[in-house]
Amino acid sequence: MLRKLLPVIVMLAGIVGVSTANAHGPSRLKVSESVTINAPAEKVWKTVGAFDSLSWLPPVTKVVMESGNPTEKGAVRVVYVGDQSVTEEIKRYNPDAMMLKYKITKENTALLPVTNYQSTIKVKAEGDKSIVTWKAGFYRGYPNNDPPENLNDATAISAITGLYKAGLDNLKAEMEK
Repeated sequence: MLRKLLPVIVMLAGIVGVSTANAHGPSRLKVSESVTINAPAEKVWKTVGAFDSLSWLPPVTKVVMESGNPTEKGAVRVVYVGDQSVTEEIKRYNPDAMMLKYKITKENTALLPVTNYQSTIKVKAEGDKSIVTWKAGFYRGYPNNDPPENLNDATAISAITGLYKAGLDNLKAEMEK
């Protein structure tokens, strides 16, 4: 009897497996952008590593420190673009390696169409120049299947890529004055 049912069980397991695989939700997305700046790494790091300021990032209108020391793990800032904001926390801060890792802890998908966003920005000396690399991992703004266009994968990647390019281009212009 079991031998006769085995092909049916295998077929049903395959169907259930396919259905489960297709309903798993979004995948983690990644963006990485870099720029070479004709300025010493220490000068660039002084600007990039200032967690209490994003003066070099064009859409940002203000940064308010909510808690902690802006050069230590656990510090929290609120980043504003007009009336909209996100809250970010330092996960790692290493001035010797000129590296800052932070995470959005209070999301706002109307401002930035992503969730579970974590980012690293790093400055590397290249002779008398600097290479700044800014990378992130995140999920789209809509966590379920069939996201609306404003919260899908393409929109999330485009928003982060656009933000990073604008920020790095502006940082380059400011540092090379």
